[in-house]
Amino acid sequence: MRGLRGQNLSDSMFAQDNVELRLVEVDESSEFLPLVYDPASISSYWGKRPRAVATRIIQLLSVAGGFLSRLAWDVINKKVKENEVSRAIELREIVTSLGPAYIKLGQALSIRPDILSPAAMTELQKLCDKVPSFPDDIAMAFIEEELGQPWQNIYSELSSSPIAAASLGQVYKGRLKENGDLVAVKVQRPFVLETVTVDLFIIRNLGLVLRKFPQISVDVIGLVDEWAARFFEELDYVNEGENGILFAEMMRKDLPQVVVPKTYRKYTSRKVLTTGWVEGEKLSQSTESDVGELVNVGVICYLKQLLDTGFFHADPHPGNMIRTLEGKLAILDFGLVTKLTDDQKYGMIEAIAHLIHRDYGAIVKDFVKLGFIPEGVNLDPILPVLAKVFDQALEGGGAKNINFQELASDLAQITFDYPFRIPPYFALIIRAIGVLEGIALVGNSDFAIVDEAYPYIAQRLLTDESPRLRNALRYTIYGKSGVFDAERFIDVMQAFENFITAAKSGGGEDLNGDMAELGILQSQTEYLLPGFQSGASEPKRPIQTRAALAFLLSDKGNFFRDFLLDEIVKGIDAVTREQLVRILSILGIQNGPPIFSMVPAFGRIKPTAFLPTITEEDEVILNNVQKVVEFLAAGSSISRPSNQGLNVTQVVQELLPVLPGISTKVLPEVLSRLSSRVLARIIRDSFL
Repeated sequence: MRGLRGQNLSDSMFAQDNVELRLVEVDESSEFLPLVYDPASISSYWGKRPRAVATRIIQLLSVAGGFLSRLAWDVINKKVKENEVSRAIELREIVTSLGPAYIKLGQALSIRPDILSPAAMTELQKLCDKVPSFPDDIAMAFIEEELGQPWQNIYSELSSSPIAAASLGQVYKGRLKENGDLVAVKVQRPFVLETVTVDLFIIRNLGLVLRKFPQISVDVIGLVDEWAARFFEELDYVNEGENGILFAEMMRKDLPQVVVPKTYRKYTSRKVLTTGWVEGEKLSQSTESDVGELVNVGVICYLKQLLDTGFFHADPHPGNMIRTLEGKLAILDFGLVTKLTDDQKYGMIEAIAHLIHRDYGAIVKDFVKLGFIPEGVNLDPILPVLAKVFDQALEGGGAKNINFQELASDLAQITFDYPFRIPPYFALIIRAIGVLEGIALVGNSDFAIVDEAYPYIAQRLLTDESPRLRNALRYTIYGKSGVFDAERFIDVMQAFENFITAAKSGGGEDLNGDMAELGILQSQTEYLLPGFQSGASEPKRPIQTRAALAFLLSDKGNFFRDFLLDEIVKGIDAVTREQLVRILSILGIQNGPPIFSMVPAFGRIKPTAFLPTITEEDEVILNNVQKVVEFLAAGSSISRPSNQGLNVTQVVQELLPVLPGISTKVLPEVLSRLSSRVLARIIRDSFL
């Protein structure tokens, strides 16, 4: 699945050899072209300029005529799939010279597994949007035109040539005159808007022609419109600067180890962007020992965007991720972002919870909410197909060990046979994940993105207060059966601890990152439950706390702690009855039921209901409690070999010091629940 893993994405800052960029230069004013994508306005503008359109068509045919004829021959002979790899290689070799629209469109197709095969995607991912620079005097004139004054009035120095040149613009290194700050100055290419819009006009008209061929299933017009709307946002540098400001604000509190260059609004316009200069090296090329930690920070950063803020940096190619000299992670270039709805964010987490329990019926419904399956489609034929795909993905390790890229590829195959599609936002997610995984695999061949993402998902389930995620958390622990699963509880808490470790990477704890602080431990004191005394021969030992325990004791852990308290109350009830059975045995009452049967019943109330008993359910509860306590108090004296009997007195004695029941505000709740449970059991058993 290399074509989906982002390892072929070019991070070169320079143009390929012998590349000539063809742009459309027009003498007429382009002020009537829309600044926000509007197909009707574009069609109206270029429909009145047939000569310019014809000139562009001749340009395109001169470069790509042979390719287009071979592609048409494939369509006629129904060999599109058979020859798509060789056609993708041809396309990659010629598309750069066709200008920004074709470069960006090729890159967009390179992350669409529902349109292209992995092999074809591999070739298109090699596309580089680095092209020859345009003359510096034109760039300087642009700065003066856009910012209203000569560049010398704004910058005390500016590099004599661009540091990098891409399809939309080129970047200079400079220094602000007013404060001496080092800055990056991005200047847009001339005639980019004209070239992009005339290409869109031509492609959309070609799409109208292709609609007449039923064997071509791809909706060219729909694909172009979907992509062009985002592309137009990249042409607005003011929008890009504001995206960077918003992104920095979203990261500052939780992940201060993520650096976003400052945007200088005063020196930014639609075609000129001035941001802070970041010293460092590309993360993909760095050999520093902390690259692995910064990759973990990157994973958290992108998952936070994806599942929390919903403001997603949709172009994380290797050149946009920098290791700073201070060992922080810098993220650049916010021209292309996508916004996710709450339904999409929560829907993905809910789908993961359902996947953990292999609840495929629920997953199919999740896919409808997420836009993979249209509303109203009969889900019955799709369910067994998806179940097979997920069973294969889950084989050998469960949800955490899924190969996300292979799963995405398998899901993409379904699109050709069933009413199932890869939503545009999810294609961008696949790209982002592929880039992160590609960088990480350079230094760690065992890196698995889903395994690395699970800790963040656990943290989201534990800390988000939305009703939907609270339900998803309960479902994760209790499953379809509604029975508390200690193993799942421990699994989630261990993942949370792994998240804390990752959140501290890159100096997160030292920089006072809120996410890292979730794992700060609180000191605890011992508490003895009345009626239970420490053994004289057993020395008192301090309880060894851990990050999971610190979370449970915090205000943020209230909801999750509630699950645990329910199980603890059940455990204390069972232990108390077990102790009473022992007391009766000491008193010589070893056969209680016959004795109690001699006491007459009072109406429907049966005296035998007051006799303490230990059921199989109680044993399950006690074993669950034992597992949880052993996890929370790792290294304490309750740890025991698996073949050793359960010491219920010891469980309760060592349980209380590590539970919020030691505090006066929670202990009454424990006692209240315990008394309610005992009373309910007595009433129930008395009338049976």
